[in-house]
Amino acid sequence: MLGLFDTHAHFEGTEQETLSLIERAHRSGVKRILAVGGSESLDSGALRAKALSKDVIIDVALGRDRDQYSKPCPKPDPSAVAIGEIGLDYHYDLEHRDEQCELFAKQLEYAREIDKPVIIHTREADDDTLGILREIPSRGVIHSFTGSPKFCRSLLDLGFMISFSGIVTFRAADNVRQSQAVVPDESILIETDTPFLAPVPMRGNPNEPAFIVHTAKFLADLRNMRYEDFADLTYINAHKTFDLKECE
Repeated sequence: MLGLFDTHAHFEGTEQETLSLIERAHRSGVKRILAVGGSESLDSGALRAKALSKDVIIDVALGRDRDQYSKPCPKPDPSAVAIGEIGLDYHYDLEHRDEQCELFAKQLEYAREIDKPVIIHTREADDDTLGILREIPSRGVIHSFTGSPKFCRSLLDLGFMISFSGIVTFRAADNVRQSQAVVPDESILIETDTPFLAPVPMRGNPNEPAFIVHTAKFLADLRNMRYEDFADLTYINAHKTFDLKECE
């Protein structure tokens, strides 16, 4: 097995807490993690994790998430492998829909300027997400997908990868399990979204990259694949998505 690739984790803790998360991930078979930003503090946490890690390869994505519309939006750091996370979320903040859309569009344009993939959060914003992505053609991943199979197909038609988090293991997440069924093997990724959304059987705990194994095994079973084959598939897909060096 090549290893596991957690394509979305936030590192918000102290240096020692970050090191402990990375060490447990390594022991669980995680070989690579994408540390994701979204604000000044999350960007800093991602960069700190990259600097600290020895046993796990850590890449970083830096950006400004949907709740950062009132703050300056710096141009992206070319050293990041992706711009993110960015996107729209109307579940918590429909009032600032226009500001979210403006910030989202601005960062998609930044990503095009430096030819980087994007990591997109979208929740209860299907129409605006699709409208902006059709206006500003982009590439990358829809992270922690929670939408319908119809929305999923539309995103696949635009060329996006679809990433599934521990939500797919939740009892009430039938729509997510239905959506994963329409995603072809070459378009699927896995993630933890650490520290959120711990999968069954770890629900109730803060999530961490080591728990990616549970999501991987669950999805492998759903897709009638050997766990090792599914882990390899998603590992290779992640390398292609983020233009990383050949799998080591």
